[in-house]
Amino acid sequence: MFGRAGAAMAAALVAASLISPAAEASARSGAAAKRQPVANVAHRGASAYAPENTIPAFRLAKDMGADLYELDVQETRDHALVLMHDTTLARTTDAEEVFPDRAPWRVKDFTLAEIRRLDAGSWFGPEYAGVPVPTLGEALRAMRGSGLGLLLEIKAPHLYPGIERRVAAELRRHPSVTRPDPRGRRLIVQSFDWASMERFHREIPRVPIGLLGSPPAGDLPRLAAFADQINPRHTELTGEYVRQVHAYGMEVFTWTVDDPAAMRRALAHRVDGVITNKPDVLGDVLGERAAAGSSRTAPHSVPAPVPPTRPVPAPEPERIPQREPAGDPGDTADLIYVR
Repeated sequence: MFGRAGAAMAAALVAASLISPAAEASARSGAAAKRQPVANVAHRGASAYAPENTIPAFRLAKDMGADLYELDVQETRDHALVLMHDTTLARTTDAEEVFPDRAPWRVKDFTLAEIRRLDAGSWFGPEYAGVPVPTLGEALRAMRGSGLGLLLEIKAPHLYPGIERRVAAELRRHPSVTRPDPRGRRLIVQSFDWASMERFHREIPRVPIGLLGSPPAGDLPRLAAFADQINPRHTELTGEYVRQVHAYGMEVFTWTVDDPAAMRRALAHRVDGVITNKPDVLGDVLGERAAAGSSRTAPHSVPAPVPPTRPVPAPEPERIPQREPAGDPGDTADLIYVR
C-alpha cells in the first residue's frame, strides 16, 4: 500500500507535472514500482456460496484463496457490533417469523440478545440452518490465525452516533489485527461516509482508511491526507481515474466484480484489489494473468507455469447455491461528500 506517508510527496510531483510531463512520468513510474500483487477480497466472505457476513462464508473465502475477507458492521440497540449489510434484518434472517410485530426489523431496534435468536443461514440454504448473526468480536476470534486480512466496512454510521469509537475499541481488543503491517493489508476500514472515516482515522491513525465511491479528481489531494484507498464501483472505473488516485499515493479496490470478463477489465486498469462474491473465480483469473505474464518473459524453451489448483470446498460444486448477494446500489445513498 502506498500509504499516507507518501501522499505529500506524490502531490508535489503531481503539481510539478503540470509544468513538466517528465515529472509526471517519474511520479507514476515511482508509484508503479511500489505496487503489490492484486488483492483478492471476498465480499461479505465467499458470499456466492455461503450466507453473507457469516463465519462459514469467511472460512470458505480462506479455502477459496482469498487474501482478505470483507464484512459490514452495524450496531444493536444496546450498542453491540454485529455483522449485517442491510439496515434491516428481514432479507438475511428469519426476523419476520421470530418477531412478527417488529416491522420494519431495523438492526438498531433490536438488542444483541434478540438478534442471537435469529437464523442467518436458512435463507441461503438448508445446509446452513441455524448459522447465527456474528458479532465483530466473534468474527475476529474465528478468523485469528487464518492468514486473511480484513476489509471492514462501517455501514450507515449516521444511524449509530459514536460507532467509530466503539469499532476502534473492539479492534484494540485484538492486537494481532491492529498491529502495523508494512503492506497495509492486515486491516483496512472503509465506508461510504467519508466524514465517518475522518473520525475513525483520529481513533486509530495507523489503520489504513478506504473511501467507497468515486470522488472528483480535484478532491483527491485533501482526501489523501487521511485516506489510503479510493474504492469505486467497477462500472465507474477508468484507467485514467486509477492513475489519478495512484498519483496521490492511494490504492484502488473496486467492487463488486463476479464476471471474469469484468475482472479482466478491472485488472487492465491496474487496480490494486478486486472485491468479489466469488474469490475462486477471481483466483483463476489472477492465476491466468500471472501465467500469461510469465510466458512473455520466460525463455521459449521453458513452458509458462501452471497456476495451482484451488481446493473445492464442501459441499460439492453442483450442490453449491450460486446466489448473488444483494448488490450495493442503495449504498450510494450513504455516500457523503466532505468538502
